[in-house]
Amino acid sequence: MTRRLVAGVDSSTQSCKVQIVDAENSDIVRTGRSSHPDGTEADPNLWWEALLEAIQKAGGLDDVSAISIAGQQHGMVLLDSAGQVVRQALLWNDMRSSKEAQELIDHFGSKWLAENTGSVPVPSFTSTKLRWVRNNEPQLLDSIAAVCLPHDYLSWRLSSHYPDVSKIFTDRSDASGTGYFNPRTNEYLPEVIEFCLGKEVLLPRIVDHLEPAAQVRVDFSDRRIHIGAGMGDNAGAAQGLGLTPGKFAVSLGTSGTVFGSFRAGVSDETGIISGFADAEGNFLPLVCTLNAARVIEWGAALLGVSLDEFGELALKAKPGAGGVVVTPYLEGERTPNLPDATASVTGITLLNGNRENFARACIEGMLNGLRFGGDVIMDQGQSIDSIALIGGAAANQAVRLIAQEIFEAPVTVPEPAEYVALGAAMQAAKLQNFTA
Repeated sequence: MTRRLVAGVDSSTQSCKVQIVDAENSDIVRTGRSSHPDGTEADPNLWWEALLEAIQKAGGLDDVSAISIAGQQHGMVLLDSAGQVVRQALLWNDMRSSKEAQELIDHFGSKWLAENTGSVPVPSFTSTKLRWVRNNEPQLLDSIAAVCLPHDYLSWRLSSHYPDVSKIFTDRSDASGTGYFNPRTNEYLPEVIEFCLGKEVLLPRIVDHLEPAAQVRVDFSDRRIHIGAGMGDNAGAAQGLGLTPGKFAVSLGTSGTVFGSFRAGVSDETGIISGFADAEGNFLPLVCTLNAARVIEWGAALLGVSLDEFGELALKAKPGAGGVVVTPYLEGERTPNLPDATASVTGITLLNGNRENFARACIEGMLNGLRFGGDVIMDQGQSIDSIALIGGAAANQAVRLIAQEIFEAPVTVPEPAEYVALGAAMQAAKLQNFTA
């Protein structure tokens, strides 16, 4: 019997990963990967080039019947009426729009924003970045015809709709991270867009997770290849992990996130919890920290050791690191909302000021921020029965062992996998019985 193959893509901050997967059992058939440029802003055309390279490394799409793309959330992609990029995209980890986030809160109020967008905006959100452009680059406003997100941009460019900016599409999970979308009604909020940009713009069509959104361009394949709605990266990870109510994930990548899937939305006017949507009609309450894997990478570089050696040092220290505390706000922080904060190391004495305690304090500092996020979610009445630890930093043995001490719920470490790309492939597999 001929296997039905589908493709799932994870276009993250650092790289683009493509997985070709058996649609029946999610077995990985082949993979491809390409790097993204560093920094907090990027030319979206480079993401496109990385996607093409990753697809080629994965053996192409000639035997694939559907593809879905998941991507980093919040990134602001501005397009003109001809489909050309107006300026470099501001990414989720660009903190320049902290003043604009406060302007949104002052104008609409935290309560209204939490109830209508699911979240109180922080500088990561697309809405704040749009307001920043209006405040700081007003000469660009006349040329902006459409606004989309990284995964929207890639899905559109791969589709036969390109370069028609009126045909860009997205899904509710990624749209729910913009700050101008209501995840309960699944509708955009024109009053927020008006406040941010002072004009109407084209926004991506919201596509259901079971609906083919478009066809792959004929110059890429003669086959009829469906393109799914795609999703935000955390929603993709939730789908790839098969999260159900009570089961949470803690992801330790460039950022740190704690999240789980629920049937009811969350409205937190403190702004700690982001009330995002998931990829299948439910909700994905999420707490995000900016500083995760980079904390141990920084600590290891400071000590001049490998990540494995850094972990070995950490495990030689006792819980609490002898009183040494690392507050790991290396690039500001999102939770708590301190975009201009800096990191610190405190509690050092002649007795405890050693490499072992420093290494453990780095790992504890990274994990404690996410433990705090989990506690806030539980304070909203949500149950966290188990935690799946994923992401690059989860490969470190010390991180795994210390996480079991930090979190109250049982912690498991699934087999290393590209869960975001797998989640996207699972969405693509469900498009098999539909026609666009």
